[in-house]
Amino acid sequence: MKVKAGVASLTLFLLVTACSGQDGGSASGDTGAKEEEKSKDPYTMVIFTAGVSEKEFNERFRDTLKAKFPHVTIEYITSGKGQTIADLVASKKIPDIIRTDVPSLQKDYLDYKIQYDMSELVKKYKYDTSRFNKVFIDEIVDAGGTAALYGLPVPPYFPQATYYNKDLFDKFGVEYPKDGMTWDEIYELAKKMTRIDGGTLYRGFSANPINSLRDNVLSLPILDPNADGLADSGKWSTLFQNLLRFYQIPNNTIEKTIGDEDKAFSKGNVALMTNQHNIYLVIPPEVNWDLVSYPKFKDGPNLMPQRGPAYWSITNTSKHKDEAFEMIMAMLSDESQLADSKRGIPTTLNNPEIAKVLGQSDPVYSKKNMNAINFYKPANYTPKRKQGQITVQGTAQQNLVGNAMIEVAQGKKDINTALREVDEKLKKELELENAKSK
Repeated sequence: MKVKAGVASLTLFLLVTACSGQDGGSASGDTGAKEEEKSKDPYTMVIFTAGVSEKEFNERFRDTLKAKFPHVTIEYITSGKGQTIADLVASKKIPDIIRTDVPSLQKDYLDYKIQYDMSELVKKYKYDTSRFNKVFIDEIVDAGGTAALYGLPVPPYFPQATYYNKDLFDKFGVEYPKDGMTWDEIYELAKKMTRIDGGTLYRGFSANPINSLRDNVLSLPILDPNADGLADSGKWSTLFQNLLRFYQIPNNTIEKTIGDEDKAFSKGNVALMTNQHNIYLVIPPEVNWDLVSYPKFKDGPNLMPQRGPAYWSITNTSKHKDEAFEMIMAMLSDESQLADSKRGIPTTLNNPEIAKVLGQSDPVYSKKNMNAINFYKPANYTPKRKQGQITVQGTAQQNLVGNAMIEVAQGKKDINTALREVDEKLKKELELENAKSK
């Protein structure tokens, strides 16, 4: 994939900055700069997130921030009725730090013109950005569209894995799957495990159709980054065909909806499931599961499909930008990410020592093959539309391909028809978005 000139130039700047900080910066990502003694007068730092509960924030970050910044009061706001980012901007109560992500970066950050380029603070504090997985840094720069660094990647990101029901494999005397298996090998296992026994139907395979297609190893976007419509229908056909064959196995019928198919494995009668490793994905304790690496295409790249992380971003209205950056450094330090990793939260760092302790302190994950998550390196992100170009909201895009897969697997449409309709719907969505902007 070609890298935009802006991305390449900023990446070079960040790498030079990282190298210049090697002598003074610490391995944990703390600043190496000798800054003047800052005022310890008390003040309030406002941190805003959408979708992360205050309980989770407190467990992961509150004590660290309190210890390092005892004079600062942390006001934590999570999005809800009357306190969305739109509400806060309208009332001129804009937070200092915002947890952004790539799909909503434009709508919830850039469109409000509250973005702040952290590049100068990276340089000032000699902060080593090369400690992060390069894929995550490049994605936020590309998404910003101006070669600016609008955030630093905060765990978790969402890698794909293959889950399996150990009790079902034991019941039918079939060998467990292994790390490094191909789609063809998983397909053969699915055929073997799909059966009716004692009047009970056992499915060999299920998948979350959205993240299986959206987070693909080909880094293939849904909406074409350079044209209005579906990107590369030939490659999309390949992805659809790969999944479809599993649902053409007799008795391995897909569920009626995306949500139902996502929950099928948790019922205990499905042998294999491809899905994200996600701390919010809770499999009932009565299902005796484990996991192995996500399947690879026989001739495909040895990479792991993944959904990228969120980012800690600073607003340009903040009166405490330096202090906000210091807090972000603390929340993304080796120490914080080590604790996250032990909880089962995949690190955004390229530190194998932190990655290999994934889940070790969690009562469930500590008994699982969590090395499956680190078996392959993360695949690259999908190319983005150019800055200012009309786009379609990410959730709308993913629902189009997910529902198309459901219809194809149910035999209601063939792949070519389904993909043509996705292309047409994307174009209609773009027309609507274009009309709104005028």
